[in-house]
Amino acid sequence: MKIYIKFIIQNFLKSFFNVSLIFFCLVIILNLLTEIEFFRNLDVKYYFPIYVSILNSPSLLFEMFPFIFLVSTQLFFINLFKNHQIQTFKYSGLKNSKILIILISISFITGIILITLFYNLSSNLKSIYLELKNTYTSDDKYLAVITNNGLWIKDNVNEKINIINATKIEDTYLVSASITELNKKFNVIKHIESEKIDISDKNWKIINPKVYIGNNKSEYSEIKFYSNFDYKRIQSLFSNLSSLSIFELFNLQKNYKLLNLSTTEVKIQIYKIFSYPLYLSLMAFLSTIIMFNTKRFKSDTLKISIGLFFSVIIYYMNNFFNVMGKTEKIPVVFSIWVPIIFLIFINLIFSKKINEK
Repeated sequence: MKIYIKFIIQNFLKSFFNVSLIFFCLVIILNLLTEIEFFRNLDVKYYFPIYVSILNSPSLLFEMFPFIFLVSTQLFFINLFKNHQIQTFKYSGLKNSKILIILISISFITGIILITLFYNLSSNLKSIYLELKNTYTSDDKYLAVITNNGLWIKDNVNEKINIINATKIEDTYLVSASITELNKKFNVIKHIESEKIDISDKNWKIINPKVYIGNNKSEYSEIKFYSNFDYKRIQSLFSNLSSLSIFELFNLQKNYKLLNLSTTEVKIQIYKIFSYPLYLSLMAFLSTIIMFNTKRFKSDTLKISIGLFFSVIIYYMNNFFNVMGKTEKIPVVFSIWVPIIFLIFINLIFSKKINEK
């Protein structure tokens, strides 16, 4: 490896690690304030809010990596400009475009490492975080999971435990459903079977149910059944996809299809992860363009402010298209790739004559 390539890689990674550390500390502090507020009136050890903050922080940091790459690239160039090393590169025949290609390559490779190692680690920690925090909320009485055998719900109502299973969901109906009602000692009170249950609100309508109490069987045209769940709540149960690893996301997508649930949000999350290395590379690309075009500016703060301004615009643009994709106003593929293609287009326009900067 040539000396100048090694120099660029080392200095860029140094900037990246320093900026990541600063962002990580800020994330922990801000998250800690939120957790202290949440646990303020709960009986927990003094270190518990700190512990859960640390568990949650890697997942939040992962979402901030595009901005971290932008700022890291800016700091990398600020150091080059201050030490006049950029001039040394030019005298040695190293073009600005070559530096740009090296930075894009480093960013892309780092992005691959982040989604294969860091993302799976952060999702596992997020899962532990949610499990721990769930025990301190009212939701710990309720549980819903999706498996190959359909939807399973554990629901506590009036000191009774209801175990509910359905093979799939059609519109606002549970299909091929069964409900087992247990007392606190987990003794069976009754068992209900139905081909269709209307769950449009929390007062379920069980259509043509068969009710088993002991050895007795009864059939009805319709009965009412109260649950803490309704269609809207079931649809939103699995929205925290950042707690799932890449393999778990694929498995969840498969189970969603079996249950006839919308896979839109899962697809968006998967596409976001796999497009992440390219996205990070484009952010480093954009930062490089900004730094070469503002090289004559004396204020480093102004340069970073310009970069952050563009970051905010990109963030809201991504958020807008993600919302459009989740609400199925546009195809899922468009919601991910339109912002990326736009970023590519902007970078290519402003990278013209980069060697003359």
